[in-house]
Amino acid sequence: MHFLHDAPQFLFFTGKGGVGKTSLACATAVRLVDGGKRVLVVSTDPASNVGQVFGATIGKRITTVPHLERLDAIEIDPQATANEYRERVVGPVRGVLPGAVVKGIEEQLSGACTTEIAAFDEFTGLLTDGTLIGKYDHVIFDTAPTGHTIRLLQLPGAWSGFLADNPEGASCLGPLAGLEKQRQRYEDTVAVLADPRRTRLILVARAQGSSLHEAARTQEELKAIGVGEQHLVVNGRMPKSEISDPLAGAIFRREEDALATMPETLRGLPTDQTLLLPFNLVGADALRSLLSPVVSRPAVVSAAPRRDELPSLQQLIGELEAPGHGLIMLMGKGGVGKTTLASAIAVALADRGHSVHLTTSDPAAHLTETLAGEVPNLSVSRIDPRAETERYRRQVMETKGKDLDDQGRAMLAEDLRSPCTEEIAVFQAFSRVIREARRSFVVMDTAPTGHTLLLLDATGAYHRDVTRHLATSQSHFTTPMMQLQDPEQTRVLIVSLAETTPVLEAAALQEDLRRARIEPWAWIINNTLAATGHTSPLLERRAAEEWPQIDAVRDRYARRVALVPMHAQEPVGVTRLRELALGHAEVGPGIQTRIGGRPHA
Repeated sequence: MHFLHDAPQFLFFTGKGGVGKTSLACATAVRLVDGGKRVLVVSTDPASNVGQVFGATIGKRITTVPHLERLDAIEIDPQATANEYRERVVGPVRGVLPGAVVKGIEEQLSGACTTEIAAFDEFTGLLTDGTLIGKYDHVIFDTAPTGHTIRLLQLPGAWSGFLADNPEGASCLGPLAGLEKQRQRYEDTVAVLADPRRTRLILVARAQGSSLHEAARTQEELKAIGVGEQHLVVNGRMPKSEISDPLAGAIFRREEDALATMPETLRGLPTDQTLLLPFNLVGADALRSLLSPVVSRPAVVSAAPRRDELPSLQQLIGELEAPGHGLIMLMGKGGVGKTTLASAIAVALADRGHSVHLTTSDPAAHLTETLAGEVPNLSVSRIDPRAETERYRRQVMETKGKDLDDQGRAMLAEDLRSPCTEEIAVFQAFSRVIREARRSFVVMDTAPTGHTLLLLDATGAYHRDVTRHLATSQSHFTTPMMQLQDPEQTRVLIVSLAETTPVLEAAALQEDLRRARIEPWAWIINNTLAATGHTSPLLERRAAEEWPQIDAVRDRYARRVALVPMHAQEPVGVTRLRELALGHAEVGPGIQTRIGGRPHA
């Protein structure tokens, strides 16, 4: 593994959702610990599953991983961190200022911006705390999916510059004149990230075109802010030993083609590859296998194939169509196929004559590449944080700024340059999209779980603020949160894979949604081997391990569930998306899918 040669103290693992960042980060930690090093694993993912991978309870305090005495771990919990941050601000004035004033301060600090700042503050604190990091030979950061990570790694420079340019101003951090300590910390963070002797970035990708292009974009964006020491790991390659199986052979050839045509910017990076394993990567022994040069070939599984009655995606789309309009939101862990499924549902509804708007709130999603074509009745958009921030700044300057004098306009413009402004702008764009669903179909591909929950947090904060101000008036009002809570207007589809970690994370997401009084309408289990036939021992073993997860979803979590089989070809382009929605896309030569108990050629 080239990325482990002369490894510096800080290792950052990043990449598109679902590529295996957490597994690779944790496997690296185990390898280093086995070599006698003392290691700290830090998860900056709002939907962290480091604890699940280690089979242990990891929280927001540094915890020693059981049976690995030199390995510690911590998960930065944005909500818990934000609560502590708010208490630091509000605690000193509670009981001193009037209750109404204190409540107003709490409401101002209840949004997603405060949550992001609190998590960011803890991240920079960890990275620059010499006393803490001096205890470890290596600190491994398991980061959130790409868009969220780029935002996190860009923030030190953004805040450092903002503080330098606005020493007397104010922001959601409070009066800037008193933030000299934070200014120095952010400058130190920028220096650490840019120092190749201290920091190495590992871009994790699958041997798929979309994943490799995402890695290339990430490489360029992070290189632009000074993170130059980068490596590439192509994770989960189909072993050549399995290619006699039609599906496995098709996947192997597809991966070879993707690597042969990968972006030029990645070719100059030191590159490693890992093989697809026949079991879930949970526990230290399984993690050791990921970086092992030799993986034993699995025995053939003799269990009889199951043909359970489960709805197809086509049946689910038929039910979604019935109201004639509404918001359809796809949520879930990164890499489970939300963008593909959202595109397939949107194409199917448009083909049936409905006006459909397909959009995404995922900074790393690329709907136009997935569609690769035009469809009548279908419009496509993306909530672009940069574009929305610029739009919001113009709007505020043209409205609130028009009656100010030159000094007032200059102060307002300075305030709008705060990195917090982006969260407000993205929320406003999200609200506009929601309103459209009252008269047509809006299909939304959301960002991976943690990022989406932050967006919903902003929606909830806005709802509470509006309710507090208008509840005593006679005005009729509807907030975006009220629309999300109305099952007649919004249907949430939770997307998962038939694997332990994605199912547990999806279940946790469902509980978070229910606490916000949003009830998921259905689950989609995507990319299943259990729904296909195959002769590969590796695929047969993985398929057998899927059924307990499918049963758990059907029996414990979902009101309705659809199963979507794995396909030999990536479902990119309008034709393949239509086939996916109809449930009879090609899986592989001579292979049948088993959906709803009826084999499809």
